[in-house]
Amino acid sequence: MTVIAFSGVFVANHVFWLVIAIATAISGCDGRLTGTGEIQPPAGALRDTSGVPLNDLITFRYMGFDGGLYPGRSNAMPAEHARVGVLRARTVQPLDANGNPSPGGKYVLLSVGMSNTSNEFCGSASGASCAPSTFMAAAAADAVVNRSTLVIVNGAQGGEDAVDWDSPTDQTYDRARDRLTQLGVTEKQVQIVWLKQADANPSVSLPALQADAYRLETYLGDIVRSLRVRYPNIRQVFLSSRTYGGYAVSDLNPEPFAYESAFSVKWVVQAQIDQMQRGQLVDTRAGNLDYDAGAPWIAWGPYLWANGIAPRSDGLLWVRSDFVSDGTHPSPMGAQKVAAALLGFFKTSPQARCWFVNGAVCG
Repeated sequence: MTVIAFSGVFVANHVFWLVIAIATAISGCDGRLTGTGEIQPPAGALRDTSGVPLNDLITFRYMGFDGGLYPGRSNAMPAEHARVGVLRARTVQPLDANGNPSPGGKYVLLSVGMSNTSNEFCGSASGASCAPSTFMAAAAADAVVNRSTLVIVNGAQGGEDAVDWDSPTDQTYDRARDRLTQLGVTEKQVQIVWLKQADANPSVSLPALQADAYRLETYLGDIVRSLRVRYPNIRQVFLSSRTYGGYAVSDLNPEPFAYESAFSVKWVVQAQIDQMQRGQLVDTRAGNLDYDAGAPWIAWGPYLWANGIAPRSDGLLWVRSDFVSDGTHPSPMGAQKVAAALLGFFKTSPQARCWFVNGAVCG
């Protein structure tokens, strides 16, 4: 039986989620819910449940909120958003240091995020020698990955959660710039970002109106716009939420906040989709995400949460040894799981494979 930490108290996994389910029943799901679209779910249409990965949360709800990675309780990207993503991918091209098209130039895939992001992406600030369990090491060892024009850079930084990236003037971006320089590229060559963030030391869970999931959604919207300012040639941002937080021994980012961070990603992605469909701002928490003016195109990267040792539909699970002693940061084994998911995503995504894999076609 998996044991997880919640508010500093260790409780059995099934008891933990029972408490969450009771909270859901008390709060009710017939009121006007906030989040993207600020929708009111049809009464009695779907039953609430807890502890179900977002990609498996199709016939149920969590705290009254629909699951699925994308709108309509679906894991499939809406057709128009997918079409635009393919077009954006096809515009990724080698650029010189000043951002001009150049056959001898480069384009950059940059990670942006916190310590977990950094540990999973490279495990080193320089990027010159990444840990073997990380994404950059796996990509370097994979013969099909583009090595001629693609430069992969770890911009993620330990101790820097979402609030430290929400303005283009934040020092985190200056440090990321310095890492780009060390590898011989510039901010004007950054065209793709993998963004994985969290809100450190959260304290209010859904469905409260002050829930940290809403605050993280706002931060993510601000970060996406900041990326557009710092990286004027950016084409795409792929977002992932946290891995499992049930083994945490501190309040840095335990459950249910690690789980609920996926709703922050879901809502900010849906905010862009809805805004472009309707031609107007629809989610004031996420803010303006018009990809024709002020924001890059955004979408889900790999979804990484599973409920501990309970495998989700695709088999992903998290055991205690996937994390170091704090139960929050990944061990080499845990980092390798994320690295494999990220590598597989970029190699197969119709919106990414043409710039990531030699000879591949997007669409």
